Amino acid sequence: MGGGNGQKSKAAREKAAKRDAKPKGSQLAMNSAACNIVCQVCRQTFMMVANETTLREHALNKHPKSAPSACFPDKLT
Repeated sequence: MGGGNGQKSKAAREKAAKRDAKPKGSQLAMNSAACNIVCQVCRQTFMMVANETTLREHALNKHPKSAPSACFPDKLT
């Protein structure tokens, strides 16, 4: 025997509830966890999606006496 309309509706509601469920934790906590690039000179954190240009600009503007690779040895060569 096949499922009726009530069974299909219930399955659709459960599927929508699972899809629309909000993640646990706050947005601030998630953002702070995503800040995993750290300047080795001043300890300023950057989001993991920061590109090389942004990191190089930080190094040149904030630490002109240091080489950019000293600030971010893993990201800049």
